Amino acid sequence: MNFFSAFKTPSRPEAQWFPVGLASSFPDVGADEESEAVTTLSHPRPACNGEAKPGCKAFRIPKTNPSEGSEVPVTEEDVPADLTDQVLVFQRKGKFHAVDHSCPHSSFPLSQATPFDIEDFGIVLSAGITCPKHGWSFDLHSGQADRGTYKLKVWEVQLRDIKDSPEDKEVWVRRKQRMG
Repeated sequence: MNFFSAFKTPSRPEAQWFPVGLASSFPDVGADEESEAVTTLSHPRPACNGEAKPGCKAFRIPKTNPSEGSEVPVTEEDVPADLTDQVLVFQRKGKFHAVDHSCPHSSFPLSQATPFDIEDFGIVLSAGITCPKHGWSFDLHSGQADRGTYKLKVWEVQLRDIKDSPEDKEVWVRRKQRMG
């Protein structure tokens, strides 16, 4: 046993990265500015291969064993269900976001949410989503709500190179790690 092994913390299962698909399989939700204001994340959009796909994907990723994660179907008519351990992943204006699928205020599926820019005097400061259940909004970078002390859990996102495809990337997500 070496001296430093006493200070090494074991890896937590929730720290594992999970692949959610190729970047090209996610339509860019902010690409069409005209329809963005009234369109939910789950609204079908044309993907790079021409077929219409929802603007987001949802995955159930268990905390205890993330390798057993699986995709959950997203439809425009999503109704509240068991959203435990689900992450919602989408691309908006070229940037990937991953957040808990459940609104922290009302447990409503955020695949029904509407994305928007957080602006001040026309300058874009951040991005957010509005839950349609009660109209609460959450910052996609900090998770902070526009009212109350509710906080949306924001996941880490990584784009990784693919060996045989230099023009596409693979999207990976994991729960944000607590410091300390």
